[in-house]
Amino acid sequence: MSIKTANPSHIKDAAEIIISGGLVAMPTETVYGLAANALDGKAVAKIFAAKGRPQINPLIIHVYNTAQAERYVEMDERSRRFADHFWPGPLTLILDKKADCPISDLVSAGLPTIGVRCPAHLVAQDLLMVCDVPLAAPSANASGTLSPTAPMHVAQSLGDKVDLILAGGASEVGLESTIIDARGDVPIILRPGSITPDDIEAAFGVKPEIGFGNPDAPTSPGQLLKHYAPNADLRLNAVDLADDEALLAFGSLKFMGLKSGGFVKDLPAERILNLSESGDLYEAASKLFAHLRQLDEGGFKRIAVMNIPDSGLGIAINDRLTRAARK
Repeated sequence: MSIKTANPSHIKDAAEIIISGGLVAMPTETVYGLAANALDGKAVAKIFAAKGRPQINPLIIHVYNTAQAERYVEMDERSRRFADHFWPGPLTLILDKKADCPISDLVSAGLPTIGVRCPAHLVAQDLLMVCDVPLAAPSANASGTLSPTAPMHVAQSLGDKVDLILAGGASEVGLESTIIDARGDVPIILRPGSITPDDIEAAFGVKPEIGFGNPDAPTSPGQLLKHYAPNADLRLNAVDLADDEALLAFGSLKFMGLKSGGFVKDLPAERILNLSESGDLYEAASKLFAHLRQLDEGGFKRIAVMNIPDSGLGIAINDRLTRAARK
């Protein structure tokens, strides 16, 4: 495993690894992805092995534009409208596979549908263009653990299970893509993300339904009950802090106290990380996994998490926290 700055020469090296059946961690605007040639079943199997990922959990393919997507999936007028409005960007569409679709069945976990996304990160776009094959690319971390938003997170989680890490800076969004099944009259959000229900309604005049799926038979990534988890236990919606806990804060600490007496604001800085002192949900989303990882490395038994408003982007943040907190 090596980490290389994403320049044209190293992107070419990464493409050669992918075409030859290897694994490359690539930056995207959401999180770092573990990329393999989606047309190569053996390469896709390496993703599941490297991550320890259940094979019932389907993958997303990444493409560089709508025309490339239409080589593999059926797109109607509605899905094209979604793609035109939100691609490139953090939106995955669940679409029917074409009858002669050459993408490995491992990608779709045997389902007749595939999740497809066109990422906005310039490095991911360049890699897709050079490879000229769709890339299966779940988050580049061990299955069920905190998603990686920086190159070193990938190295710490996967080590030599990945052939190359393309370093393209910290992920801007910090949460996995919104996943939508837009094949019916009403779009269904299968995994919340930075594209919110309000964004979808504003764009198309239709309020999407929320359907997070069956964890025993997921139809898209992100539906397993326990996911995105640190080693420490999480305690959500905390209004105070115990002596053996670290704090993942959101907003003001003015009224946050200690169970043993005193105020959280007087604690050492290493016990507290604030997702956003101003209460900005977009800032909070971008810092979520990195802050959880940093507190987890502090050796605390438990991490208390302050309340996050369950609206807008807060829906996606709370989805990740709820799954991470499950025993």
